[in-house]
Amino acid sequence: MLYTKLAKPFFFRLDAEKAHHMVIDGLYTAGKIPGIPGLARGMWGVKDYQELAVDLFGLKFPHPIGLAAGLDKNAKAVDMFANIGFGFAEVGTVTPKGQVGNDQPRLFRLPSDEALINRMGFNNDGADAMAERLAAVRERRIPIAVNIGKNKVTPNELAHEDYRACLQKLYPYGDFFVVNISSPNTPDLRALQHGDELRLLLTTVMEEMAIQAKKSGRGQKPVLVKIAPDMTDEQLAYTVDTISQSGVSGIIATNTTISREGLGHPNAKETGGLSGLPLKDRSTAVIRSVYKQTGGKLPIIGSGGIFTADDAYDKIRAGASLVEIYTALIYRGPELLNELALGLRKRLAEDGFVSITEAVGADYR
Repeated sequence: MLYTKLAKPFFFRLDAEKAHHMVIDGLYTAGKIPGIPGLARGMWGVKDYQELAVDLFGLKFPHPIGLAAGLDKNAKAVDMFANIGFGFAEVGTVTPKGQVGNDQPRLFRLPSDEALINRMGFNNDGADAMAERLAAVRERRIPIAVNIGKNKVTPNELAHEDYRACLQKLYPYGDFFVVNISSPNTPDLRALQHGDELRLLLTTVMEEMAIQAKKSGRGQKPVLVKIAPDMTDEQLAYTVDTISQSGVSGIIATNTTISREGLGHPNAKETGGLSGLPLKDRSTAVIRSVYKQTGGKLPIIGSGGIFTADDAYDKIRAGASLVEIYTALIYRGPELLNELALGLRKRLAEDGFVSITEAVGADYR
């Protein structure tokens, strides 16, 4: 109850972005103080439950609940994510060159809707700074994904070169990579989800992944594509088909939405991407569509609106092998991770599954 009774009331009195930076800076500092990481594990860490372990992409995940991109844009606090209970973490979005992002204010809470709206605009320190920070991580206890994007000033016809540049600088430091083509806050970025631009982008990404793998002398690392929830059924089917043909390792479904359906909070008028509880049903529906179209052969990470173990389990049964949270962490705190893990164990037992992987796509069997 430490977060909900003490920390959350304090943070929610602050400007949302100021609170965001305070959390990341606080985690960074805490990770450097002897004894604090162990204390955090004792308070919030999730035990290793055999039935929740996931082997995917050649990586071992202690459980399927990870941190979505957007919280730690610059990989400042990766040492602490395992300590507070995450099974993996996605850092970024990072761009080749650092950029300030959109004008402030650009992050808004909608407490009555349990949602956030952001129009950050890929504010980050750049790929070189992230590479330096990840190189300095002493102990990596969970897989770390690096979410890559393009700079705002880069035209779409040259976007593929920005993604290539990110891979060239960060390939040694990510366990897997996520191609972000679905943020609504970089002009025209979502156009990269369709047609020849998507095909060129993914061809370039896969070529560069092969080049970097050869340089490293080890096998090629996984790369996933993060898609938007706002496509029509026809657009989604075409996009998934193109992604499937590209040879990438999987899909993250989904990014934030531009929909404002059903919202009651005054901040709903703000432009940007909506995350949180209102996204739950749509992101699960996209997971179902992707799983059905690919026959379960293209792994999915489910993201969007997960606040309870039922929310996570619904996405897993719909076809997600792993799931991510972000907004729920802001509203519920790190104690949520244990609640989700214990809840998933209970639901597996109720359904007679020995492991979480048996539940993936169970709605189709």
